[in-house]
Amino acid sequence: MATAEAGTADGKVYSVSGMTCGHCVSSVSGEIGKIGGVTGVAVDLPTGAVTVSGSGFTDEEIRAAVEQAGYALAGRS
Repeated sequence: MATAEAGTADGKVYSVSGMTCGHCVSSVSGEIGKIGGVTGVAVDLPTGAVTVSGSGFTDEEIRAAVEQAGYALAGRS
């Protein structure tokens, strides 16, 4: 069951819980950036919103990358 995903003109927006600092942002961005088809990752730390640009990736791949970084998808932004 894929949580998260509100499409925008710039990409899909996911809500990630548990991020509290710049290192958190780097960890999440780095893991998501490894996914094939991802062309950009923008993280808004105060809201936990993560906008992922590109094509050919799945919500489950995003979830796995976020979990690999030590965080969790929290729902739709």
